Amino acid sequence: MNRAIREFTLAERTIFYIFVGIFILSSIVLLLKVNNSYLINVPIRGGTLIEGVVGNPRYINPVLALSEADKNLTALVYSGLVRLTSEGKVEKDLADSVTVSDDGLIYTAHIKDGAVFHDGTPVTADDIIFTIQKITNPAVKSPQFGYWNGISVEKTDDRTVTFTLKKPYTPFINNLSLGILPKGIWNNVSDDEFPFSQFNSLPIGSGPYQIDSVKRNSGGIPDYYELAPFLDNGDGPYIEKIVFKFYPNDTDLLGAYRNGDVESISGVSPDEAKDLIQNGAHIISSPLPRIFGVFFNQNESKALLQKEVRVALDLAAPKQEIVDTVFNGFAASIEGPLPGDFITDTTSTSTPLNIDERLALASSTLAKAGWKPGVDGILEKKTKTDTLTLAFTISTSNTDELKAVAEELRVAWEKLGARVDVQVFEPGDLNQNVIRPRNFEALLFGEVVGRDADVYPFWHSSERLDPGLNIALYTNSKVDKLLEEARSTGDAETREKDYQSFDTEVRNDTPAVFLYTPSFLYVVPKSVQGLNLGELSVPQDRFLSIKDWFIDTQSVWKVFVKK
Repeated sequence: MNRAIREFTLAERTIFYIFVGIFILSSIVLLLKVNNSYLINVPIRGGTLIEGVVGNPRYINPVLALSEADKNLTALVYSGLVRLTSEGKVEKDLADSVTVSDDGLIYTAHIKDGAVFHDGTPVTADDIIFTIQKITNPAVKSPQFGYWNGISVEKTDDRTVTFTLKKPYTPFINNLSLGILPKGIWNNVSDDEFPFSQFNSLPIGSGPYQIDSVKRNSGGIPDYYELAPFLDNGDGPYIEKIVFKFYPNDTDLLGAYRNGDVESISGVSPDEAKDLIQNGAHIISSPLPRIFGVFFNQNESKALLQKEVRVALDLAAPKQEIVDTVFNGFAASIEGPLPGDFITDTTSTSTPLNIDERLALASSTLAKAGWKPGVDGILEKKTKTDTLTLAFTISTSNTDELKAVAEELRVAWEKLGARVDVQVFEPGDLNQNVIRPRNFEALLFGEVVGRDADVYPFWHSSERLDPGLNIALYTNSKVDKLLEEARSTGDAETREKDYQSFDTEVRNDTPAVFLYTPSFLYVVPKSVQGLNLGELSVPQDRFLSIKDWFIDTQSVWKVFVKK
């Protein structure tokens, strides 16, 4: 071969080497393409996520957690018998099985072998019972009390507990996602000392992350927490370090994000989100299961007692305009008492009317019922004993968004011929002096429906008076029966039909003008992958899929990837 090459002329040798080079280069490219076709990027452990939060944590404790800072850290440090997924499913966590009796009254949970707390001690039935007893102890004043009051918990053996309900309640399975306290370190803490224990700020749980370090300021207040993966209870999370930094208010938090001190922040307002997006921020959103609307107290207003008035106000409400202008599109308009994705909507069969068409139909509805403009232009209706005036007051909370919504409604309903006043209250004052005594004509307010869509507290007639949450003072015996069955049946199809019928009944009665469902907004770097917000009930639910989040990856052949 070498002799033949030597006999080539200079030009022939040059051409030969060029072709050889092309052949080698082509072979390398082909091999790389073949190799790459069998390679896949997979997540590996590594990377750091720095998140900013308003407020300092005080109770990193599932029994006491109050603030967003408390709840965020509690969601990562603790785990329960089951865990909820971002897809709305229930999966086993500390338990390897949960069974439900045929009558739906007894839930039996068996703790899996090897389940341990961060300090290495095993999770036992005693820890479960201890946690529930603390919640139901009135002296502890747990925010979770209402979810567990009246439920008995018994130990079958060291790794088995039973929960007994007084009546069937299908959503109870969600309660078992409650984080579990280790009895061993809490047992000697008295009820009086419970809120002040060091374990509220240096917690030991069994969740996917454990406290690695805490930096405090000169006053002993935490500036930030560093969390590291906990791997002993199965596959741990991929992100190697999560850092929570704390700020006194939203302004400082946004400043920290813009300065690069933190990478992610949650719960930003629509206006803030719009500005951040314009400056290149990556924001993901998810609808929250919350209903905002104007709830009518028909006992306080003769005008609102007239169904045609409530129907007309509903028609004239600028719902989509509120979503577009007040929320910059980070919300969804609604027509009924449930968030849009909770049930299959069987009522919308035609093209939606625009706002002008809705206003015209509303005016026609009132005119047909005998409402006519008075001397001041406000609609009036003469009855056998009285002259009704279409005038009422909207009460709401002192927040920028609710005040803006109230103003949009006032303008739209005055076009209809109503006189509308808006009264704004501080949140505590609104709850104590307006909502609890039902001292309002119309209330612009929100209801937290939750992931299980159990709206019994908001619409069952037994909940009309304080401390019940039926703020529309709504009474409908058919709805009562539907809600009772929906929360007790274990059959998903029956539950769906019950809620569809409930939705139809409430819409027909129009006890409120349903306006919108807000969105949860999360600013997070694009480098964080595998993040699926899915179905959120509360902001800390963004961490439901934390074990799937990753930052670092490596390329491996597909055959080595676990299915």
